[in-house]
Amino acid sequence: MSRSTSKRNLHIGIAILVILILVGISVSAYYYTSSTASTPMSSSTTMISVSGSSSPLILYSADAYVAESTTLEDAFTSNTGIQMAPPKAGGSLLLAREISQGNPVSVFISVARPAVQPLYLGNESSGWAIAFATDQMSLAYSNVSLQNPAANTVLGVYTSAAASNTTADWAKFFTIISSGQVKVGFGNPNADPAGYRGWIVLETAGQAYAQNSSTYVNRITSNEGNVTGASAADLVGPLETGQIQFLFIYKSSAIAHKLNYLLLPDQVNLGSSKYSQYYSNFSYKLTSGVQKGGLIALYITVPKDSTDTADSMRFVVFVIKNSPTLLSSYGLVPFTPARLYNSTTLPDPLQLLINEGYLQPSGTL
Repeated sequence: MSRSTSKRNLHIGIAILVILILVGISVSAYYYTSSTASTPMSSSTTMISVSGSSSPLILYSADAYVAESTTLEDAFTSNTGIQMAPPKAGGSLLLAREISQGNPVSVFISVARPAVQPLYLGNESSGWAIAFATDQMSLAYSNVSLQNPAANTVLGVYTSAAASNTTADWAKFFTIISSGQVKVGFGNPNADPAGYRGWIVLETAGQAYAQNSSTYVNRITSNEGNVTGASAADLVGPLETGQIQFLFIYKSSAIAHKLNYLLLPDQVNLGSSKYSQYYSNFSYKLTSGVQKGGLIALYITVPKDSTDTADSMRFVVFVIKNSPTLLSSYGLVPFTPARLYNSTTLPDPLQLLINEGYLQPSGTL
């Protein structure tokens, strides 16, 4: 065989070999692709978010209830897989203003009814809110408070009043609290509902124990015994360092912050349904208008432009069904059934809660 013929045969052989290799690769790729498409993925690779959105839900929460809101978030995520960002905390009225300005939010938990109304939420009001628990005002103090002799006197007078529960002894207690001998903290009334509620407590006490709602209000201001902070939560630090000796704060918040606290009589603590009508006889003037006294309640709503309405509604349903158990350690008293206030057509999940007995229509928002 000639040299040229051998070379030609070699080239032909190499070409055939290359073609066979390429065909083999194509066939392998075809079968691999077909096999991958028809074979179910393992459980570890088929996990997808149950949320309609890749972003976590954003909860705006009254700053006095960050611990409770975090507990609700953690339980909800554990139960559903839906992720939630850490609560954005602040005074209820301040948060409502931020929401009304278009800040991104999914769900709103407030401790003031006006904050979930159009008065503060504006066009972001969904037209409904649910009251799911009640709280009460207390007077918190720290171990450092006891280094002040006057604070020890206050505690002694309180012990006597709580034991006797007489008008005369409670009058002595509120007289010394408002004497200026101790500094008493109040949150900013225009941002933090705990702030104006502290003043309403003094009004109710003045009427109940001194026959004049202005008695203790005028006394503490004239004696310069009141100290105002951005919110009650912001005054926890000054309380623990002794800059103030007592602080008007929600009972549940005192528990969450592990503070010592004094329970106030039902007639003045804004936490007893029995006296809700009595509380409404008093008011405090805010920059936005007059705020009437009333039973303290924790509200939840989904703003109109929620970042994820569907999953936010799932969170609301979860809270209504599970908060009585999850929040019991915080000293909150659940409403059973929860109370619905609305002035618009209800979303289907809320109507279902009514049908199941978890929710009770309680009037307009």
